[in-house]
Amino acid sequence: MVYVFLANGFEETEAIAPIDMLRRARLDVITVGIGGKEVTSSHGIPMKADITDGEIELSDNLEMIVLPGGSLGTENLDKSPVVQSAVDYCAKNNIPMGAICAAPSIYGKRGLLKGLKATAFPDYRKYLEGAEISERNVVTDGLFTTAAGAGVSVDFGLELVKVLKGQQLSDEIRSTIQCAR
Repeated sequence: MVYVFLANGFEETEAIAPIDMLRRARLDVITVGIGGKEVTSSHGIPMKADITDGEIELSDNLEMIVLPGGSLGTENLDKSPVVQSAVDYCAKNNIPMGAICAAPSIYGKRGLLKGLKATAFPDYRKYLEGAEISERNVVTDGLFTTAAGAGVSVDFGLELVKVLKGQQLSDEIRSTIQCAR
């Protein structure tokens, strides 16, 4: 199962595109609303999450967590004890984690990216403490997949598929959406 955390102020494309790519890969993706099932995006679009943060279960079934960006969304994710617990759980149990735009700063501020290649939206790269900042739009190093921003949301989603299901399935999905390389 993959948890995608949604907090008020999340960037729509950075959430929806990866969810779409992961579901195309037939992964069990569950959206988690921080503070309630209805969450409002950075551009005022309401979205109904599958479960609330009070319903989350960290277990052996967890395959990955994903943190969409958006400045306010990232701030709200960072303040969430549930998100912090999920990050700790994944780090302790070697479970992959993804984050895009501002959200990689959550991992960086905790020192989890030290010695790893990572990226984020340019204004947030300063929070990737100890990371080797990559100019690539999407980077996977160790347990972490990070991406620069909304414009690479599909590529980020396909990279998450690659991490969990392999390059071949990622390439097959890319070809079905006619996405140029």
